[in-house]
Amino acid sequence: MATDTKTAPFAVIMTGGKQYVVREGDVLNVELLGDHKEGDKLEFDQVLMTDDGSKASVGTPTTGGKVTATYLGEKKGPKLTIIRYKAKSNRDRRIGHRQRYAQIKIDKI
Repeated sequence: MATDTKTAPFAVIMTGGKQYVVREGDVLNVELLGDHKEGDKLEFDQVLMTDDGSKASVGTPTTGGKVTATYLGEKKGPKLTIIRYKAKSNRDRRIGHRQRYAQIKIDKI
């Protein structure tokens, strides 16, 4: 981020059941968004709050604003290893998991 975080406009959007504080130029990993190609423009209309540095707008539940973003592709998160172990019974189980995310870049608030 090249802008000062105290005065830069920001918005709070909701996607995938989670809330994200976003500013223009941010790159986020969010829950998968369906079938999109790299470079597609996305529009998030569930904007819960906007702030332009001097005036804040809080929605009930949404403000009616829109946040546009560019779809950068599908990415994978870190590899997690889950181990289940029972003592004295010679029982253990190892499972691996790697979550998939959609990577987006915020263009305009």
